[in-house]
Amino acid sequence: MSQLETAMDILGKTFDRYAGAEGNKGTLNKAELKTMLEKELPSFLKNSKNPDQCDKLMKTLDQNGDSEVDFSEFVVLVAAVMCAHHGRTKK
Repeated sequence: MSQLETAMDILGKTFDRYAGAEGNKGTLNKAELKTMLEKELPSFLKNSKNPDQCDKLMKTLDQNGDSEVDFSEFVVLVAAVMCAHHGRTKK
């Protein structure tokens, strides 16, 4: 596999590792999202001075309003973090 294919495979496997730990295997609930962020993106929450960051993120990502983050909603998070990390956000 190419590097990009490998990266996409890792993203899918990472989502699957945390999704459904407590319920629906195809989505992340708030607790699963928080666990994933703490383990996979520790600086994301650490650098936030807002203790409600995970709640706000959940509301932002949950586009369909079902109180869970599905894979397509998760990909939005990945894209946003990648853009911020590489300084490619809109000004």
